[in-house]
Amino acid sequence: MSSLFSKTISLGKELKITDHEFASLRDFIYDQCGIYIADNRKYLLENRLGNRLKKLNLRNFDEYYNFLRYDGGKDRELKKLFEVITTNETSFYRNPPQLKVFQEKVLAEVLKNCRSKGRKLRIWSAGCSTGEEPYTISMILHEALRTEIAQWDIRITANDLSERVLESARSGVYNDYTLRTTPKEIAQRYFDMNDGTNSIKPELKKLVNFGQINLKDRTQVRRIERSQIVFCRNVIIYFDDEMKKQVISAFYDNLVPGGYLIIGHSESLHNITRAFKPIHFPGAIIYQKEE
Repeated sequence: MSSLFSKTISLGKELKITDHEFASLRDFIYDQCGIYIADNRKYLLENRLGNRLKKLNLRNFDEYYNFLRYDGGKDRELKKLFEVITTNETSFYRNPPQLKVFQEKVLAEVLKNCRSKGRKLRIWSAGCSTGEEPYTISMILHEALRTEIAQWDIRITANDLSERVLESARSGVYNDYTLRTTPKEIAQRYFDMNDGTNSIKPELKKLVNFGQINLKDRTQVRRIERSQIVFCRNVIIYFDDEMKKQVISAFYDNLVPGGYLIIGHSESLHNITRAFKPIHFPGAIIYQKEE
């Protein structure tokens, strides 16, 4: 998910969004993708969409709203809209305590169960951004299985709303800053490193399948192959309560009995659903679909 914070200047002054324009665009965005923008974040639309108006030679936000609804280029512009209203702040091995619990507790248990059922493993990374999360999962799988990984049928399905970040993810090329929380020996093992340009090794890419998805679209979500583990970290914070319930319900339906849901360490299902069993570990809460 990407950020755009530049100020927009129109005819020598800042372009302002009216309350009516904000309400129209906010409701349109919610209807399209479920992202809810609160009244006190009016500035967010003003700042982030201003450059789109400038690019399209539109005079105000009302014209932009009508462009999104009726213009022949609306589908292409909708993709641009998704890019600028979402935020991308991620890294490899983000939140190490949570990943430690994942590797040593959750994954160990899932791999143990899978060994007796054909060694088939499916993991869904929903809201994968520029790919750091699914590639991190791939690294952890390689660490856990080593040479045995060749005997497994593993697929990590990685989805995001923005096509632009998915293109970046598929390239698998990253700067040093994205590796800031990655153990040095892990980085050296799984990247081809060349003077600040770090390329994911092919064996890691092989496990990951990237694709665009709108979590509000139930038909798209139902197409995802059933998973033993779902990652959806720092995504539901963008949704209102109704949308959170819809998305978490979709994850519940996707998971096999006994499967695990991993959300952001600052997120909680407390007021969303009682369907999952919370399991408390030092540094992390993991949610399990009971068998």
